[in-house]
Amino acid sequence: MGQNEVAVESPLLTSNKDDDDDDDDEKNLRGAAASFTGSVFNLSTTIIGAGIMALPAAIKVLGVAAGIAAIIFLAFLTETSLDILMRFSRVGNARSYGDVMGYAFGWVGRLVLQISVLINNLILVVYVIIIGDVLSGTSSTGIHHFGVLEGWFGEHWWTGRAFVLLVATILVFTPLGFFKRVDSLRYTSALAVALAVMFLVIIAGITIVKLFNGSIERPRLLPNITDATSIWNLFTAVPVLVTAFVCHYNVHTIDNELGESSPIQPVVRASLVLCSLIYILTALFGFLLFGESTLDDVLANFDTDLGIPYSSLLNDIVRISYALHLMLVFPVIFFSLRFNLDDLIFPSARSLDLDRCRFVFITTGLIALLYVAANFVPSIWTVFQFTGATATVCLGFIFPGAIALRDPQGVATKKDKILSIVMIFLAVFSNVVAIYSNADALFRKHVDPHHSLPEKLSLLIYSQDI
Repeated sequence: MGQNEVAVESPLLTSNKDDDDDDDDEKNLRGAAASFTGSVFNLSTTIIGAGIMALPAAIKVLGVAAGIAAIIFLAFLTETSLDILMRFSRVGNARSYGDVMGYAFGWVGRLVLQISVLINNLILVVYVIIIGDVLSGTSSTGIHHFGVLEGWFGEHWWTGRAFVLLVATILVFTPLGFFKRVDSLRYTSALAVALAVMFLVIIAGITIVKLFNGSIERPRLLPNITDATSIWNLFTAVPVLVTAFVCHYNVHTIDNELGESSPIQPVVRASLVLCSLIYILTALFGFLLFGESTLDDVLANFDTDLGIPYSSLLNDIVRISYALHLMLVFPVIFFSLRFNLDDLIFPSARSLDLDRCRFVFITTGLIALLYVAANFVPSIWTVFQFTGATATVCLGFIFPGAIALRDPQGVATKKDKILSIVMIFLAVFSNVVAIYSNADALFRKHVDPHHSLPEKLSLLIYSQDI
């Protein structure tokens, strides 16, 4: 867009040369096309965030059979929304989510999309806070909960959250945040998925041991409905499941790096199958292990005696692996955050990848902002409780459904429009439930502005994917 404007204002020969140079620079920057495997890991890492820890609780509410069926249905619905999004992108030759929204709803649609991505992806602040709580502990409730490092080495300045998060920022967030291609993160994304699998293996192993010991209760297959409160509890599982697979803000970036010869659809399907398997098994074994004692985020259950040998060691391994997982999810989500912020502030500038000063300024500024907010703005929780849920469901279902219903290119089928209505209804319902739950918790004083780690994880789960 910016290059076309330059072509009008500058001499023809000069503008063409500049355009050619920019195209050559962009081709050199892209390098070889991204691999199928690397793309699957990057998209899977975008999907598997903090929400995985809420799935056992969702199964507890819905029952094993209904819960697993709901996960499969939401995976199918996510595949449908991504298919709609990418088909309209192909027809309109759109290279970003914002382009598709711009074609359908003009500059207003593009602006709303960019703001939604910024709100959704700034949840990275919450990721950083949770990493600090897991490793360094928290005293936000008036009672100090020891982190893993404090439990091992005691309370020192170098086990405090400010220093630990500074080290994580310098050694992990900053180096990974400065990559210009999301495909460069394929190895760290593979490790992030491996850490999720490791958590699954640990929880499955503990469950099998306790199964042989006879200490595992028979799970419920269907929800236990006894009164009006139990019916309401069914609705509280909806936001967790609806936001579990949202990854739409990164799919165009991954598609662009795949190249023309490799379609994105097989990557999407492989990622959804992989994440569905991890989700189903994690939810199943988590609920089997803790039964009716399963908390809203299952990580909080790993703060107690598991009733098996080496319980304390296993608890620490689970907590550390979770913190490392969030560290490696950070750069994949950060990639989209930086792109959309730049596109919002500099809509007519040339590609961010080709402007080194702008790239360094925005990357450094965002990382510094996230570090400062995580350490010194604890009240940011109250904002994210409400904005996160809205932005996530908009990106995952409302916007793709609205694009299909608007149908600017005339390519939507009757099936597309019916499924779009279903997606929008589910998303709006999920958002209303999440906002009501958060407001009810605040008004009843169940949630203090400074949350404990279990409260933070629960709120994060209800406000994001992630």
